[in-house]
Amino acid sequence: MKPDEKILAIDPSLRGTGFAILQRISGKIRCLEFGVVRNAPKLSIPQCLLEIHTTLTAKISEHAPDAVAVESIIYVQSFQTAITLGSARGAVLLAAAQSGLPVFEYAPRRVKQAIVGKGGAQKQQVSFMIRALLGLTVTPPPDAADAIAVGLTHLQSAPPGLRK
Repeated sequence: MKPDEKILAIDPSLRGTGFAILQRISGKIRCLEFGVVRNAPKLSIPQCLLEIHTTLTAKISEHAPDAVAVESIIYVQSFQTAITLGSARGAVLLAAAQSGLPVFEYAPRRVKQAIVGKGGAQKQQVSFMIRALLGLTVTPPPDAADAIAVGLTHLQSAPPGLRK
């Protein structure tokens, strides 16, 4: 395990991609920044993807993370929703690949299980636990909380040999 590890964690979505920068220093995890890339409904899909990619590329440049942790594809009943979510994930993966960062993917149920203790937890439960676990003074918005949860899952469970 690397004593000083920094990751960019992402919960991809076309209209609200959550992101967080988490750092482990001597075993203690801190959240350096979190936020949501919000895309207005009037923006076209290509414009949304560009905004996601541009924002995440800037965060990578600013924070120089060692890796990217991203929520994996979820089961959706709508073909259109699957395509849209896949497109948002593509923008995320492209930003990571362009920066030469390894990408680790975690299933939503696994993330909720790691943070709340049950795979079917609600977004509000995840937000509450994130705030409590990291001692944050504010409750992150749900998309950012989900990204933080993905990052915590990575830092708690990725095999040391796979971490940078």
